[in-house]
Amino acid sequence: MSTAVLVSCHGTVSRSDDIPAFLNNIRRGRPTPPELVQEVTHRFEVIGGSPLMAITEAQARALEARLGIPVFVAGRLWHPYPSEVLPRIVEKGVRTLVSLPLAPQSVDLYHGSVREAAASHPELSIRAVPAWGMEPALIDAFVETIDEALAAVPEAERRAVPIVLSAHSLPRRVIAMGDRYEAQFREMAGAVAARLEGRGFSTRIAFQSQGASAEPWLGPDLAETFAELARTGATSVLVAPIGFLAEHVETLYDLDIEAPKIAEKAGIGRFLRAKAVCDRPRFVDALEAVARRALEVD
Repeated sequence: MSTAVLVSCHGTVSRSDDIPAFLNNIRRGRPTPPELVQEVTHRFEVIGGSPLMAITEAQARALEARLGIPVFVAGRLWHPYPSEVLPRIVEKGVRTLVSLPLAPQSVDLYHGSVREAAASHPELSIRAVPAWGMEPALIDAFVETIDEALAAVPEAERRAVPIVLSAHSLPRRVIAMGDRYEAQFREMAGAVAARLEGRGFSTRIAFQSQGASAEPWLGPDLAETFAELARTGATSVLVAPIGFLAEHVETLYDLDIEAPKIAEKAGIGRFLRAKAVCDRPRFVDALEAVARRALEVD
């Protein structure tokens, strides 16, 4: 075995006791206010813990079955870090490693963590995949999840349901510093919207799960978006969290628990939510296509 793939995700904890340390990682060592720790812990416990790492492992095993080579898992902000996984990879004889972030945008954040860990292993060559939000199979997978959610609505009423394509917000200062996250997400969302609008649906883009800081964040947020839709006469909404490739706190709490209340407050009585793509076959098709291109590089 000389070649393998490393899929890396944001990362999350498996125990609520680790949340303070996890938040410190996210905040790059800045002290975390106790009330923020309490709120995040509450959300984590309400949903019964985050399934992110279990889903990431399932995605990796599905990709491994397609490729016929080992696929390893790492987290950017929590264990197993790339620095913990790479020694095991090297011990197994791997000399070429494809770095495949389980986030189609801002991939350099993930590659940076992998390259930093690889600096201690000069025998290991890293192949970093580029941003892959426009991968056709990925767009197909998003549309599949939306169609499945729309199946709960009588067919005659479906095209009256606005579809909100959501992603995690970021501080605007990050975008001002040159991060292409927003532009890349809007391009991907535009491809999904084109497919839906070609069938008569209306779409919006929203940025959810804004952080606790008082600085400006990417918007519009869900509350603004729902209020705007209500002003147009909408009484239903479907949120498709295409910025998330697996279920975790930002979908299971922010969308399944908080967002219906926000919609109701805005005057929208019917709230629908598309599932994250997780390890559905069409999504694994996208992962396979991205990985194979990287593997075929001379």
